[in-house]
Amino acid sequence: MKILEKQFNVTTGEETITERDETAAETKARLERAKERAAEQANAEANATQKAALLARLGITADEATLLLS
Repeated sequence: MKILEKQFNVTTGEETITERDETAAETKARLERAKERAAEQANAEANATQKAALLARLGITADEATLLLS
């Protein structure tokens, strides 16, 4: 993956943009973050499904549940 690095010199106002390949460590970190985000998303979806099922079993809406918990 290509990485664009942008440097700005505030004294001269000069902007330098450099394109480079990511390092092996950066690739590993990016892939690990992607796995973590996917796992978090799956967990959030599972929690939402469980909450919806519970509300349906109780026969109340999400707004009514919020009102009960406030």
